[in-house]
Amino acid sequence: MIVGTAGHIDHGKTALVKALTGADVDRLKEEKARGITIELGFAYADLGTGVVGFVDVPGHEKLVHTMVAGAGGIDLALIVVAADDGVMPQTREHVAILDLLGVPRAIVALTKADLADEARRGAVAAEVAAVLAGTALEGAEVVAVSSLTGEGIAGLRDRLARAAAETRARAAEGGFRLAVDRSFSMTGAGTVVTGTVHSGRIATGDEVVVSPSGLTARVRELRAESRSAASAGSGHRVALNLAGPGIAKDAIHRGDEIVAPALHAPTSRIDAELRLLASEARPLTSGSRARLHSGTVEAGVRIVALGADAVPGGAAAMVQLVLDRPIATSWGRRFILRDVSAQRTLGGGRFIDLRPPARKRATPERLAQLEAMSVSDPAEALAAQLAAPPRMVAWDAFLRDRNLDPGALDGQAVVLGAAPDRVALAPPTAETLRADMTATLAAFHVEHSDLQGMAPERLRLALNPRLPKPAFAALLAAEAARGEFRLDSGFARLPSHEVRMTPEDQGIYQRYIAGLGGEGRFRPPRVRDFATVEGEDEREVRRVMRLAARMGRVDQISRDHFFLRPTTEEMADIVRRLSAAAPDGWFSAPALRDELRNGRKVAIEILDFFDRHGLTLRRGDLRRVNPHRADLFGGGNRGEGA
Repeated sequence: MIVGTAGHIDHGKTALVKALTGADVDRLKEEKARGITIELGFAYADLGTGVVGFVDVPGHEKLVHTMVAGAGGIDLALIVVAADDGVMPQTREHVAILDLLGVPRAIVALTKADLADEARRGAVAAEVAAVLAGTALEGAEVVAVSSLTGEGIAGLRDRLARAAAETRARAAEGGFRLAVDRSFSMTGAGTVVTGTVHSGRIATGDEVVVSPSGLTARVRELRAESRSAASAGSGHRVALNLAGPGIAKDAIHRGDEIVAPALHAPTSRIDAELRLLASEARPLTSGSRARLHSGTVEAGVRIVALGADAVPGGAAAMVQLVLDRPIATSWGRRFILRDVSAQRTLGGGRFIDLRPPARKRATPERLAQLEAMSVSDPAEALAAQLAAPPRMVAWDAFLRDRNLDPGALDGQAVVLGAAPDRVALAPPTAETLRADMTATLAAFHVEHSDLQGMAPERLRLALNPRLPKPAFAALLAAEAARGEFRLDSGFARLPSHEVRMTPEDQGIYQRYIAGLGGEGRFRPPRVRDFATVEGEDEREVRRVMRLAARMGRVDQISRDHFFLRPTTEEMADIVRRLSAAAPDGWFSAPALRDELRNGRKVAIEILDFFDRHGLTLRRGDLRRVNPHRADLFGGGNRGEGA
């Protein structure tokens, strides 16, 4: 269990932690000289039900940002109120911050009890109860203590021990995330960072990424709860000794996160659920600027109200946060907004969408999406998002941003494409899409019976233009593998559909291809010449040959030149041979012309055809085989020079 202190300056937070743990958490000379906490302090104590970590935060009004950094991720707040002073301004602000951060439980320590009689203690306890009323911490137990005399310390320790026993162990699932609150160098060790593990596990030797900078590192050594350890998990306070290129004390800052490599995805634009404090007299208008605090992060932010022009005090609303720099974070992370002068807390909330659109961000459809995204349970959130337009979810981003294990939601969606850009559909949506594909292709075949099939991109646009191309291609390929569709020469068709030539078309075709074989196969007749000699309409000849091309019998190299498919494959082999023989792989059009014993113009048309299909790459007047598409036109199945 992690316990965080909260309360006004000079109410005895640090002294109380020392009385409970025996550790002096003020480590800076200035802290000891002035008697105030400036930086976060950490201590640990075994209360009999497990090790409890204590985070001591400063109480000064100018150090609220440090208090927020310490309060993120705690299990229980130890709200410290001096019995002689009572509730003070920072008491109220700290309680508001704890409520906004969603801290689930608290115990109130009425410190300096030796300076107050029973009546005063009762009056202050009533003040505290009034401050907590209406918050998640309402009804917190009040314990009178004195760090000076020891009064109540044993009883408070017992109450903390019971709370620790009741605290559920944090889930170890998900990838590793640690919010950095300190970065420093140690002689003989190098760079060390400290923080609380938000999720996952870490072990010596693990590879990690410093986010948002993207620096990679290896964990050389780690300490958990101030003890050397081989591994640590969610909820532990740890120190990591990191090594790697560029890793140095000055390269890692408070607010950075140390994460598993798959979780590195910085963002500078976030849609969030914001609650403005009721104490704010003026509405927060769209375009307002503020300081954002989340975990150990502090950044400037511009607030855009979604669905309204302003957020009134005490109200909750969806907003878009435009940050002045990228940060590392995760879905559902709590945040605090303070005014730009850092004088007061405005409100807070939680992150809902880490990669929202900059345009059309407040349409009815978009607001419905945000409502679905705000659902906490991952399975319910997935179902809600799949039910809301556009009825698809960026699968890898969903898993990453919610820090879910890859198999956490197996079987609850149809996942299309390849990581990291997979798309998920609800099973009924996918089934409807398959049925619509069949119906669309059937209608297309009726209207265009002479066409081999429908171009996949045209089919995608007809069905769902918002479905990404790779995802649709994956769906089409999967359905083709099941035998539901056919993919021939880049066209999609139903298995029952076949392009057939009429007897008249077949006659024209047979007469034309008679001149495409033998010694003249590399010098086919032009369409216009054939039409003139045969007395046919040029447009009809061209239509028939284009139909033959769609059927995969011939290839249309240029407007007037058609080659039999085996001839195209033979020419592709010649191109591969020329490229392999060239010292640097680059060859000229005249080299192909000489091999084919053809004219230079036709040789260039042939190379242009191969360029369009990706077999060759062009540089000026030279070409070479594209190594990534070298198997086109039979390259994987035919011997060289065949």
